[in-house]
Amino acid sequence: MPIVSPRFSLIIFSLCASIPALAKPTSSATTTVSLDGFSFVNKGIVGFGVIPSDFKESTGDTIGGIGSAIAFKPGTWKSSNGTYSGTLVVHPDRGFNVDGTVDYQARQHEINFVLNPYTSSVNLDFASAQTTLQLTYMNTVLQVERNSTKTSGLDPDAIRPAQSGFPSIPTADPQMPIASTSEPHLTIDAEGIVANTDGTFWVSDEYGPYIYRFSANGDLIQTIQPPSAVLPRTESGALNFTSDTDPATGRAGNQGFEGLTFDVSTGTLYAMLQSATIQDGGDDKSTSRFTRLFAWNVANLASPATLVGEWVVPLPQSSKGNTEACSEIHFVSPNIFFALSRDGDGHGGDDNKSSYKQADLFSIANATDIHGFKFDDPANPIAKKGKLDKSITPATYVSFVNFLDSTQLARFGLHNGSPDDETLIDAKWESLALAPVNDPSLPNDYFLFTASDNDFLSTHGVSLGVPFDAGIDVDNEFLVFQLTLPSVNKNNLNLALGLN
Repeated sequence: MPIVSPRFSLIIFSLCASIPALAKPTSSATTTVSLDGFSFVNKGIVGFGVIPSDFKESTGDTIGGIGSAIAFKPGTWKSSNGTYSGTLVVHPDRGFNVDGTVDYQARQHEINFVLNPYTSSVNLDFASAQTTLQLTYMNTVLQVERNSTKTSGLDPDAIRPAQSGFPSIPTADPQMPIASTSEPHLTIDAEGIVANTDGTFWVSDEYGPYIYRFSANGDLIQTIQPPSAVLPRTESGALNFTSDTDPATGRAGNQGFEGLTFDVSTGTLYAMLQSATIQDGGDDKSTSRFTRLFAWNVANLASPATLVGEWVVPLPQSSKGNTEACSEIHFVSPNIFFALSRDGDGHGGDDNKSSYKQADLFSIANATDIHGFKFDDPANPIAKKGKLDKSITPATYVSFVNFLDSTQLARFGLHNGSPDDETLIDAKWESLALAPVNDPSLPNDYFLFTASDNDFLSTHGVSLGVPFDAGIDVDNEFLVFQLTLPSVNKNNLNLALGLN
């Protein structure tokens, strides 16, 4: 399927300004944590950018939800004299759905960027801060399934039978969530993306929860189905992919595969549920902290993806004992991952004052691998009513990068808490991407990019060609942190970025 080309000139979302910068991040911004014998350092925010809430992409729809999933397009990351550039591939979720899900075709956009890291302790105003990360919308690819049929964002109300040959034939589909029997289109609520060096993309979704592989042109190639314990089932054991209500067992509604990442050195694809399955306590925020991380060997694409690992990850909890669900993961090094856990507060959220938005670290080095055991059957929960089975050792989870640090936010004209205006940090941060700083004096330093999901909230929005007013404008925000990550194998990261 062809790329949809822009019908307008390229727009750079930045304002011209001259701002001071230092060669190295200021020491007052640093936070250090230890995990698996390594010391990891957060040096603070170095970049901030915005795509306006009312900007329209080339199909005519409002661009939104793009923080649901981001990845660097392989081969595009470049650095020159302290300035960095490249292309982000961003994937929105299921469109503007405040009043119910819509027939939004899955798609991904390419956005070029120029990063001029800002490391001074002097506070910038909101407009000047946006010059540190300049963003340029480039194009859109619409995604289709079998027979070039458009995908949909509608809540799935029916199921298509598995194709002949599943699961032994890697390109044969399992039972698929479809909008309805009258509109038998594959429905996707995309939340994670991996950009492969061969031009294809892995995309994780919440409805299945499944993982799909698409071609560069947007054609569905392959579908990965997780173990039975994760699939949403009724009391009778029948599949029911709706997200409107919770199933009897399996992933909770809107708590599917939010996290997706890839270890290029081993060909291992990792996906993590946003929070616990229903049988593991996922029917209540106070008992839903024990989520599951899965690993598939996808090194040989001519063979079916093979489940090779499964671990329990304990998510952080609020002061009231509620789970801070995980919106993204990212591979750091063998056994070590980022986890973006957060509340739903901030601009466009439930409350102005947010309490938790962090890119934390966790390690599975000493965790119990439960794949292939009884826990893959929904009849055997790992954490009945939120109490972890004594036979399971969970991952080690440590707090790390705090998005809400008031000093760091102020440096870029942002704040947490009232007033509710354009400078209030967005509520929903849901993506991570990692790239090298390439400074010989800082060989273990990396940039961590993250973006918000604005839920398409705009007073001048367009959905499926129809104007709408959501009653609030929430821009698509991007942040860049500089971190010291001594466990990262830079050669492998460069390989994942298509730089080797």
